[in-house]
Amino acid sequence: MKVQLPDTIQFGREICGNLAAAERREWWLANGLGGYAAGTIADTLTRRYHGLLIAPVNPPLGRHLVFAKADATLVDSDRHIPLFANRWGSGLVEPQGYVHIESFHLDGRMPVWRYAIGDIVIEKRIWMEPGANTTYVAYQLVPGAMLQERPLSLQLTLLINARDHHGTARPWEFNPAIECNGDELRLQHPNWFSLLFKVRGGRLESRHGWYEDFSLSAETERGLSDRDNHLCVGHAALTLRAGEWVGVAASLEKDVSVYLSEAMRRFSAYDMGQLKRAKVQVPELIGAPDWIDQLVLAADSFVFARPLQDVPDGESVIAGYPWFGDWGRDTMIALPGLALATGRFETARRILLTFAKFVELGMLPNVFPGAGDKPDYNSVDAALWYIEAWRAYVQTTHDKTSLRSVFSVLQSIIDWYETGTRFGIGMDANDGLMRAGEPGVQITWMDAKIGAWVVTPRIGKPVEINALWYNALVAMAGFARDLGEDAAQYDRLASKAHQGFQRFVNAANGGLFDVLDGPQGDDATLRPNQIFAVSLPASPLHTDVQASVVALCATELLTSYGLRSLAPTHPDYRPVYSGGVWERDSAYHQGPVWAFLLGHFALAELRVHGNPEQALARLAPLRAHLFDAGLGTVSEIFDAAPPHTPRGAPSQAWSVACTLETWWRLEQAKAQIAKSSVVSLAQ
Repeated sequence: MKVQLPDTIQFGREICGNLAAAERREWWLANGLGGYAAGTIADTLTRRYHGLLIAPVNPPLGRHLVFAKADATLVDSDRHIPLFANRWGSGLVEPQGYVHIESFHLDGRMPVWRYAIGDIVIEKRIWMEPGANTTYVAYQLVPGAMLQERPLSLQLTLLINARDHHGTARPWEFNPAIECNGDELRLQHPNWFSLLFKVRGGRLESRHGWYEDFSLSAETERGLSDRDNHLCVGHAALTLRAGEWVGVAASLEKDVSVYLSEAMRRFSAYDMGQLKRAKVQVPELIGAPDWIDQLVLAADSFVFARPLQDVPDGESVIAGYPWFGDWGRDTMIALPGLALATGRFETARRILLTFAKFVELGMLPNVFPGAGDKPDYNSVDAALWYIEAWRAYVQTTHDKTSLRSVFSVLQSIIDWYETGTRFGIGMDANDGLMRAGEPGVQITWMDAKIGAWVVTPRIGKPVEINALWYNALVAMAGFARDLGEDAAQYDRLASKAHQGFQRFVNAANGGLFDVLDGPQGDDATLRPNQIFAVSLPASPLHTDVQASVVALCATELLTSYGLRSLAPTHPDYRPVYSGGVWERDSAYHQGPVWAFLLGHFALAELRVHGNPEQALARLAPLRAHLFDAGLGTVSEIFDAAPPHTPRGAPSQAWSVACTLETWWRLEQAKAQIAKSSVVSLAQ
């Protein structure tokens, strides 16, 4: 099977030379260990999370910025031409090397710049070694451009740090020991790490001086500390020769190869392998459009190693870049798209088994623990999504052996939810519905909290929790039958929940109440949570109500990029997500569009109308979005008002995953319809 890496994400000078447009677009890389690298097309630092190596120096997710920048200056005789740009606290952008960027593109996931200065054309590439805390920065003088051969060189200024990726640094707050022999430069942090630089095609010289007052414009917009400082530890002098890759490798490993061409091929081969495996395992991906191939590669960036004593090959999912760790709810919602729709069946199994070790009192952790930390269990839906993830996994792989190994864990979830567990979670025996919530805690996915204020408390019987509860009961009955176990308990509870769920039907608008039996009674606020009652595999609604729910969400909540979190007619509606922490968190679920919900709407539409082509058309606008914000990936949220500016995390796991899963399910539906048509014709 011939597989090519997608290269559709491309820009010319009209974007690269426009500072605002170039800074708006960010590249993101990950190494499968929780580490990442990120920056802008313009090569400016606009976030505290931008850098060439952000590594988990305290695994699994104690991530620190260790290699911030490599600022390159072209030396052509007596001319010194900066190929980089920096924002300063004074308001200046100096130098303005972005004006020399002729083009930028993603080669698969690898960011590639082409600089053109007269007859000099230089290509730059950045990538991370898969499975290692190593970043490469490589340059090549493009053959055939120069009209007159002459000596050319690059001077790289190497800026490092040693701060938590959520923070900023103060000058001189750490003073690493630096050793340099010309080919290698090593610095030793007194507590955390040893950072090794190696050079190819040049020499290294040590330095020791702070570059102060970098201005981080994205943090300014977020109302957070927006100044940073980085330590210069060395310079690399590189000789440019046509067709030869030169550059530096920076690594926390004991040693690192600087055969740049080989390292580059390894990275591309890794991405090629991911794409080829996906197409072999998932036939629907053969002939997939370019943007779906791009999302298959993006999906890999969220999966990372989380070894446990009982599961040494354990894996988990980064919920989003740059600021999220692995969350139970996000992981289970994302798992089918990240692992099943991409043919990573073993990864799906490892994630499911990893999380099985943390089920407690029937609950799955919402926030997964860091080293030495205790997990937080403040999520009512994570355990129910966990059962749905198992259903999707077993349906896809038919792996009943793994299912049997955790069946008692899944049983415990149902038992605890039926009899009652933390945070007021428990089944109401009168109607078979799930109640949840206590004052001062936020346990549904609409979980914003500012100090002691829970913005959307939703105490009572939330609609999506009960849709998930019914879906989980139907799934458990199926599991029991598959394993030769007694399914009667789950059939009985499902029947009771199905009957009770009809209470959610709101005759006033044809949709569903958002919460029943809350402190102030039933809540008819129009939110997107009701779509899950149609999109999940087992729906507790009759077909006419399903159609009415989809129509209502389409009219009031649907946008090109997802569903609004609150109807525009509500007095608390917030159309724009911006400002400081209070402004943003108070608006988080009061209007902003959530991309992961677009897939669920499309699946609900398929169920109601039976037209996969119509449902697929809902996903089409996301292709254009891959050229904006986080390049080749999907943002967390968008403004509720046009033009629906992307906001939140620029690369979000469930946004990517639900798009992939939905595309896959819709392609399966197309194939099934085509097969049925052939059978009908044959008859």
